[in-house]
Amino acid sequence: MTSVMWFRRDLRLTDNPALLDAVTAGDGRVLGVFVLDPLLWERSGDPRREHLAASLRSLSKSMGGRLVLRKGDPATVVPALAEEVGAAGVHIAADYAPYGQQRDREVEAALNCPLVRTGSPYAIAPGRVLNQQGRSYMVFTPYFKAWLEHGWRKPVDAPPKVTWVQADGDDLPDGDADGAGEQAALKHWNNYLESVAEYDDQRDRPDLDSTSRMSIPLKYGEIHPRTMLADLSRRRSDGAKAYARELAWREFCADLLSRNPHAAWKPLRSEFDNMQYDEPDELFDAWREGRTGFPFVDAGMRQLAGSGFMHNRVRMVVASFLVKDLHVHWKHGARWFMQSLRDGDLASNSLNWQWVAGCGADAAPYFRIFNPITQGLKFDPQGEYVRRWVPELRDLAGKAAHEPWKHGGADGYPAPVVDHAEARQESLRRYDAIR
Repeated sequence: MTSVMWFRRDLRLTDNPALLDAVTAGDGRVLGVFVLDPLLWERSGDPRREHLAASLRSLSKSMGGRLVLRKGDPATVVPALAEEVGAAGVHIAADYAPYGQQRDREVEAALNCPLVRTGSPYAIAPGRVLNQQGRSYMVFTPYFKAWLEHGWRKPVDAPPKVTWVQADGDDLPDGDADGAGEQAALKHWNNYLESVAEYDDQRDRPDLDSTSRMSIPLKYGEIHPRTMLADLSRRRSDGAKAYARELAWREFCADLLSRNPHAAWKPLRSEFDNMQYDEPDELFDAWREGRTGFPFVDAGMRQLAGSGFMHNRVRMVVASFLVKDLHVHWKHGARWFMQSLRDGDLASNSLNWQWVAGCGADAAPYFRIFNPITQGLKFDPQGEYVRRWVPELRDLAGKAAHEPWKHGGADGYPAPVVDHAEARQESLRRYDAIR
């Protein structure tokens, strides 16, 4: 008897309940497969493709080189593979994203054996944290309280012994990404735990470069949040508590999207359908390329282009600048992020953009418009982050890097593309029109 373990967003062997079920159901014989879905591959930007390729190679190595990769539509590939090996069942961790749910329904309909869902990419799966009326939450703080009260299972070990069944497959994609794979994720997390106590104090400081960057291995399931929460529970610092809250926010976003699939690209607050936006033009290009003349914004966009990552505080500032200074619909920025980010996750990306734009659940009030200059002065007080990513400003010492026009400017660095005060008033005028 053989089971099929269909890896998706769980590219690891440890703390993988679906894999344990597959091992038990197959009497130890498991065919591990990853389906390279052309639809998802083509929609991913280079950073995500590179990391996925490197993570798959790491996973296959941990399986003795036995990971089977096949390219094509999962609704065709998975049933065919199950037939080839006479599978007793196909085992997966449940997917709650809109496309993932539809894909799994199509695969299930085409299979001649059960599709067994065990676990998910979350400590608590979407739809399980409910209020006293049995309804889902639209505000984070009560969700977080209920999330803590609900609790989660303990992490599980990797299966002690698996006989990995072989089958023909396609070549693994080429990719080389630093830190990809389960072992790298666990090592990085364990190292970060030594400084997690400082998280609450330092998480808004991009100049310190002290955030964990665990959003990347979480995206690919190289580590499970349950593993991280178990480690955090053994530390009593405010930093550990604040970090757990951020994991809960990630799950809140997933819960929202699972119930509101349109929220991937449409506002949760319907009145924002009537908001006046400008079409992307040369100012949008300047934003994407880090040429707005606002150093904190440009540093963030250049960090994104150069590394496939951006500090979370800076993500909020550059998002606010696009929506409320340039008046461009948030979906254009969200799509650019999904193409550019190594950790691009649909639920977190779209719902966080909506939070900044004021049109999502528990969103920031629309009149909260980040001043890109004061944000830089507050969270990058000596200009270290700006100088790291904007070389034209490296000769401006200290805070001067945030306001180069006050200090003689800098060769090759543009003047601000908009007047922030005027742009702010225009945003408030447009908001008043839909209230």
